[in-house]
Amino acid sequence: MTAQKNPLVARLFEFAGSYRILLILSWILSGLSSVLSIVPFICIWFVIRDLLRVLPDFSQAGQTAAFGWLAVGFAIASIALYFAALLCSHLAAFRVEKNMRKEAMHKIVNLPLGYFNTNTSGKLRKIIDDNAGLTHAFLAHQLPDMSGAIVMPVAILAVFFMFDWRLGLVCLLPPLLSLFFLKSMMGGTRADRMNHYLNALEEMNTAAVEYVRGIPVVKVFQQTVYSFKSFHKSIFKYWQFASDFALSCRIPFVGFIVTINLPALLLIPIGILFSLTAADYQGFLLDLIFYMLFVPLCISMMSKIMRMGESIMVAQEAVSRVYEIIQAKTLAAGSLKGSMKDTGICFENVTFTYPGNLQPAVDQVSFTVPQGKTYALVGASGGGKTTLASLVPRFWDVTEGSVSIGGIDVREIQEKDLMQKIAFVFQNTKLFKASLLSNICAAKPEASRGEALAAAHLAQCDDILAKMPQGIDTVVGTGGVYLSGGEQQRIALARAILKDAPIIILDEATAFADPENEYQIQKAFEHLTAGKTVLMIAHRLSSITNVDCILVMQQGQIVEQGSHKHLVKQQGVYASMWQEYQTSVSWKVGKAAGHAHIIAK
Repeated sequence: MTAQKNPLVARLFEFAGSYRILLILSWILSGLSSVLSIVPFICIWFVIRDLLRVLPDFSQAGQTAAFGWLAVGFAIASIALYFAALLCSHLAAFRVEKNMRKEAMHKIVNLPLGYFNTNTSGKLRKIIDDNAGLTHAFLAHQLPDMSGAIVMPVAILAVFFMFDWRLGLVCLLPPLLSLFFLKSMMGGTRADRMNHYLNALEEMNTAAVEYVRGIPVVKVFQQTVYSFKSFHKSIFKYWQFASDFALSCRIPFVGFIVTINLPALLLIPIGILFSLTAADYQGFLLDLIFYMLFVPLCISMMSKIMRMGESIMVAQEAVSRVYEIIQAKTLAAGSLKGSMKDTGICFENVTFTYPGNLQPAVDQVSFTVPQGKTYALVGASGGGKTTLASLVPRFWDVTEGSVSIGGIDVREIQEKDLMQKIAFVFQNTKLFKASLLSNICAAKPEASRGEALAAAHLAQCDDILAKMPQGIDTVVGTGGVYLSGGEQQRIALARAILKDAPIIILDEATAFADPENEYQIQKAFEHLTAGKTVLMIAHRLSSITNVDCILVMQQGQIVEQGSHKHLVKQQGVYASMWQEYQTSVSWKVGKAAGHAHIIAK
C-alpha cells in the first residue's frame, strides 16, 4: 500500500477502522437531509399559490395551514437528520484523528535516530498534530456536506425543469458557469500550491520553535527578530506566498461570486419579459415566485461546493504528509541474540549517502577500533565524523560496505542488544524535566539510588548535587533550577557511567563546557572510558593527544591516521590543524592576559 495509490477517502477509511460505518451513515443521513431541505421551499410555494388563488378572501385557503405544518415538519426532519449526520461524522473524525496520531507516533518510535536529524521536532509536531486536526475538520463537517453537495444539485435539477424550463435555465446556467471559475481557483497549478502552502507553514513553525529557544541569546545581545534570519525568512516566504496566491485568485473569485448571484439579478427582469407573452399570467407569476424561492438555495449550494473543494485539497495534502511519516523507511530488524565475541568495531568499505542527497557523506572508509582502545575522529565540520560515528548504533544504515562489532554486522544484531552495548554522550545533551535521579537512571531504570549517586560521583557531579535544593531529587527546569551546558554534560556522563556499556561514543562532549567544567569532564572521562572501546569526535585537539589512534577526515574520507606524535611529525593535515589549534589557544590566553592587565590598571 502506497500513499500515492490511495485516494483521500480510502486512506481516511483505513484510519477509521470499525468507525467507517459511521462515515457511511453520515453520508446517507446528510444526503437525505439535503433532499428534505428542499421540501419546505416547495411547501411555501404551495402556500403562496393557495393564497393568490383565493385573493382577497384568504379564509378560503383551506390547505395553507397543512402546507405550513408540512414545511415546519420537513425542516425539523432535515435539521434532525443533519444533526445525526454530524454526530456520526464527529465520532468517526475523533477516532480517525486519534488513530492518525497514534500510528504516526508509533512509527516515529521505530524510526532510526538519524531520521530526526533531518526532521526537526517543530516540523514533526506540525505534521502530526496540526494535520491530524485538519483531517478532523474535513471528516466532521466537509465530508457530510460533500454528500449534500452531490445529492442536492440532482434534486434541484429535477425541480428546476418541473414548472418552466426557461426560468430553470436562467437559474441553472450561471451556477454552471461558476464551476468554471471555481475550477480555475482550485485546479491546475493552484492545486499544487497547497503543497507549498503547508511547506511554508511547516518551515515557519520550525523556525519559530528555534527562535523561541534562542530568545535568551537574542536578548543578551539586544538583537531583533531580524537577527534570527531563518525565522524572518520563513515569515516573509509565507507572507509572499499567501499574498501571491490571494492576488492570483482575485479574478476567478470575483467571477465565481458574480455568477452564483447572477440568477437573483436576472430572474426578475427576464421573468417580466417572459410574462408579457405568457398565456396564463397568474400561473407564470406563481412559477416565477417558485424559482425566486430556490435562488438562495442555489447560492448556498455553490458556496458549500467551493468550501468543499478547498477542504478536499487541504485534507489531501494533510493526510499525504502524515502518510509520509507512517511510510518512512524503518531499519530492518536484526535477529541475532546473545553476547558478541568482543567489542571491537570494524568499518569495512563504508559508504553512506543521506536520503535525498547525491554526494556521499562518507565514502569508502575502512578502519578497525580494537577492543579496549580509544580512537578519535578529527577534521573540519562537514567532513563526515558524526555521520561515521552514527553508523555504529544504526542511527542510519550504511549505503555500501558494513559496520561490525565483534565480527558481527550491526544490521544483524537485535536493536535491544545493540543499544545495551553502546553508551552515548552528545554535544547537545537533552535532560528531561524530571529529577536529576531520574535523568541519570534513564540509561538504567532498574538502578538503585546508591548506584546513581556513585555514578554521579565518578562523573564529578558532587558540586552540582551540593548546590541543588533537594540534591539528586531536584527537578530540572522548574523552580528556577537550570544547569549550564557543562553541568548538563556531566549529568549525561553520569548517565553513561551508570549504563556501564562496553562501547562508548563521544560526540564533541566538551563542546559547550567552560574551562572548569572541561577539567571536570576530562576527569569523568577517565572513569567512563576505562577498559572500554571508545570512538570519540573532538575539535579540542588537546583532549585527544593521548588516544591510541587519531583518524583525520576530509570530505568523507580518512586522509591520515596514527598517534598524535606520529601525525605531528608527518607534517600533514593533522599537523596543520594542531598548529592552528596551538595558535588559537595562545591567542586566547594572550588576549585574556591583556584583558586582566587592563582590569588591574
